[in-house]
Amino acid sequence: MTAETDPVTVRFDADKLILELRHDTEGAYYTFPDGRSGTADAPRVALSLAEALHARIRPAGTAETVLQAWAGGAAPQDPVPLDDPSAVPPVRVRAGAIVIRDGAMLLIRFEEGGAPFYEIPGGGVEEGETPEAAVVRELDEETGLAGTVGPEVARVWKGGDREHYFTVTATGEVGPPESLDNYGGIPAWVPVERLPVTPLWPRRLSWRIEHWHRAGWPNRPAELADSITELGRPCGW
Repeated sequence: MTAETDPVTVRFDADKLILELRHDTEGAYYTFPDGRSGTADAPRVALSLAEALHARIRPAGTAETVLQAWAGGAAPQDPVPLDDPSAVPPVRVRAGAIVIRDGAMLLIRFEEGGAPFYEIPGGGVEEGETPEAAVVRELDEETGLAGTVGPEVARVWKGGDREHYFTVTATGEVGPPESLDNYGGIPAWVPVERLPVTPLWPRRLSWRIEHWHRAGWPNRPAELADSITELGRPCGW
């Protein structure tokens, strides 16, 4: 569920996307400019694709549409629907734990039709619970590990869900299957370098985790909408 109004006219200058730079309490972010020129409070900037992929661009749904087309070699030339999933209350809030140990990330492995797919450990935030508390509780329930929460590195919207992802330092060993509550999934350690080609949800987050693990975690949470349902599909946006 998203908030949609008038379409957004996407502007490019050669091979760069024109955006307006703004700030909130968490720092800098970018918006698509309206028909007016930039101001001192919202100057115009031009970002390459590589820069735009790691920028906080709002609204997140419109940004996903633009980046997906651009990364596929077909930058939008026509107006794009304004799609802002953050403008409506979420139906469900989820918290996920990014646990990396010895170069591998802990995931929950499922199987459907004989084909595996993976999710990041986590689950729904209960009433009166913070996402930080939920991620520790869910990690314990799904893997048996005790966790200490680090920074929030991503917020992902899909349908009516809003998901918060934190780096988590975990201690202990994965518990026996009969002691875990993960809806039939099995905890599995997957090499971080394999994440971009692993059928992992959230799809748009999988390659970013590999990048952040190499290049450094973001100072502010990435804001991503994710409409991808084919988890085996390559994703570079």
